[in-house]
Order: sequence, then C-alpha cells, then structure tokens
Amino acid sequence: MSEQKNELAVYGKIKSFLPVEGGTSAAGKEWKKQSYIVANNDGYEGAEQEYCFEVFGEEKVEQLTSFNKVGDNVKVCFNIKTNQWKDKYFTSLSSWRIEKVEGSSAPVSEFEDNDPLPF
Repeated sequence: MSEQKNELAVYGKIKSFLPVEGGTSAAGKEWKKQSYIVANNDGYEGAEQEYCFEVFGEEKVEQLTSFNKVGDNVKVCFNIKTNQWKDKYFTSLSSWRIEKVEGSSAPVSEFEDNDPLPF
C-alpha cells in the first residue's frame, strides 16, 4: 500500500500580523513566533473564513514581514501540528511556504520547520 501525501494550502489575503511572541524553552533556549491572519471567502455560502497561521523561529519571523504585507494575495502551504502540554492540547497551523498569487513576481517565503515548540 503506497502512502499518498496531500499538500495543505489556503488561498487568501493577508489580513493582519499579530505581535511577535517569545520566551525561553524548558531547555533554556530563546524562541520567537509570529502569527498572522489570512482571510478568504471559502466559508459557508461564501462567508469570510479566517485562518491563523504561525511561523516559529527568529529568522522565519523576520522573513515573514520582510517579504509579505497586509493586503497581499497569497497561497499558504502549511502543516497541522498538535502538541500536548500539562494535559492540554494545542493545535496550530504552521506555515512553511508563502507564495504571492495573481501573477506577482515577488519572492517566495519558504520556511523549514524543524524547530520544536517551547512546551
């Protein structure tokens, strides 16, 4: 039986960037992450649907706002991750690639996601 991998992607417009978060992991390492909102009209009966994606790591946070702006039409490729911490589960949409759409010649932001979460 062969395993088929499907790329998870959302098309939409960058609506906002949330403040950068940071802290120190249990292992004593500094970390940073930034979340951002992408909206489209793929909801029920064409209603606006919002997705909160995140990037993790100082370099990825810097790249996010260097190459992308509010109002950009993008395709966001992402992974769904769930982590457990203190008997609670946290699910995130971790983006690993952001592409401009509609014939834009702007650069693509691609993130390698090898960093563990701080908890």
